[in-house]
Amino acid sequence: MQPADGVRIKILKNGPYFVSGPVPLTVESIVCDSDGESESWRLDTRLADRGSCGLCRCGQSGNKPLCDGTHAEVGFDGTEVAAHDTYEESAEVVDGPRFSLADKPELCADARFCHRAGAIWHRIYEDSDDAAETVRVEAELCPSGRYTTLNRANGEPLEPRLAPSIAFVQDTGAAVSGPIWVRGGIEVVSAEGHPYEVRNRVTLCRCGQSKNKPFCDGSHVAHGFHDHL
Repeated sequence: MQPADGVRIKILKNGPYFVSGPVPLTVESIVCDSDGESESWRLDTRLADRGSCGLCRCGQSGNKPLCDGTHAEVGFDGTEVAAHDTYEESAEVVDGPRFSLADKPELCADARFCHRAGAIWHRIYEDSDDAAETVRVEAELCPSGRYTTLNRANGEPLEPRLAPSIAFVQDTGAAVSGPIWVRGGIEVVSAEGHPYEVRNRVTLCRCGQSKNKPFCDGSHVAHGFHDHL
């Protein structure tokens, strides 16, 4: 995917994510069905346009989602450990009758859209219109891009069209605040100056606890992270 024009995220060593260029900032919540399973997304708030800004990465800023320098006071260790390989190189692929399904588990942000209606990893093998629609929708709703459906004929990813934007996730089902959801091909560059693969959707850790920094690994759920945006 080509990088979005005019906007990128540069990670500062043991500090914030520095966003350069104009990009919409929103707060968005996971909506659950009657069984408590993640079902859809809800736009809650459009935040004021700030242009370039620093976003909290340690999880302890008193001015979330913006950085206020707390990372320096608490000695935040933001060491990045995520691999720089591509999704295509490392994702596991299984073939179903309608789609193939690519899965890179280490990107899981624990949003749980894949659990609903029988679970995506089971329904990929079913040959029915209902199963095909469920797999397609659940893969598209996954904020981290852990799951991607692929065209069986040519292996091309079947991706939703996402404009460049950044959302701060609220997980109503788990009653916690989730990751930074980066969409539309915004380039993310490491503290050492090395770009990560440009993707349509990724989730960045903002609780400070991920073991796969800079990406979210669901640690916000275990740690009960709240941002009170």
